[in-house]
Amino acid sequence: MSIDSTTRFSNRVEDYVKYRPRYPQAVIPLLQDKYGITPDKLVADIGAGTGISSALFLDAGYTVMAVEPNQEMRSKSQILLADSPRFKAINGTAEATGLAADSVDAIVVGQAFHWFDRIKAKEEFTRILKKEGKVILLWNERLTSTSFEVDYDNLILKHGRDYVQVDHRNIDEVKIQDFFTPGSVSTEMLANWQIFDFNGLKGRLLSSSYMPAYDEPGYEAMLNDLHLLFKQYERENKIRINYQTKLYVGTFRE
Repeated sequence: MSIDSTTRFSNRVEDYVKYRPRYPQAVIPLLQDKYGITPDKLVADIGAGTGISSALFLDAGYTVMAVEPNQEMRSKSQILLADSPRFKAINGTAEATGLAADSVDAIVVGQAFHWFDRIKAKEEFTRILKKEGKVILLWNERLTSTSFEVDYDNLILKHGRDYVQVDHRNIDEVKIQDFFTPGSVSTEMLANWQIFDFNGLKGRLLSSSYMPAYDEPGYEAMLNDLHLLFKQYERENKIRINYQTKLYVGTFRE
């Protein structure tokens, strides 16, 4: 991870917790039934943030070691998941987790892989994974299928600072396949969505690190455009954002 990528969410923690999409519950039975990643497995959640992906696995009975370099986000995960004795948060990065060699059964990366130095992260993942360990890359990919979703994406392009450069969709299938070589990887897709009133939509937008924050230049212009967009498309004071939850499940071994 670059220095910027480990600190850029520090002023967005509350919006991140409240408004970022969770992952479908169907992720868990899919991983258990098809890939054998059962609750007795020790999971390392790399780039764990505020613990969204960790919570998914904790709720299903897994033990989770959450590795996160951002102090504000890591501290928030410790507060939110304080009631779980099977959760531990660690100050580390994808390239230097601080975990012991051959210590974890599965690695989960939720909405964070695009921030990693892929070569160094693969070396570290190989070091900490047990011989038959699995790697799960997980994204909620926001769709642009409806007129609202297209216009919302255009608003982000207009007001975002480095959206194109840091968009996770820059990690294409070729890069994913290359990351797992010489092993293999399978792709799974699940439907997901969020329904917001205006304040929720605003919070969702502000949870993204590439958008102007409350005290930054461009915030008011962005907010004005968001008001207009919501007014145009809301139905009964609600807006729906659709996602495709994408999972890449694989191993590094042939």
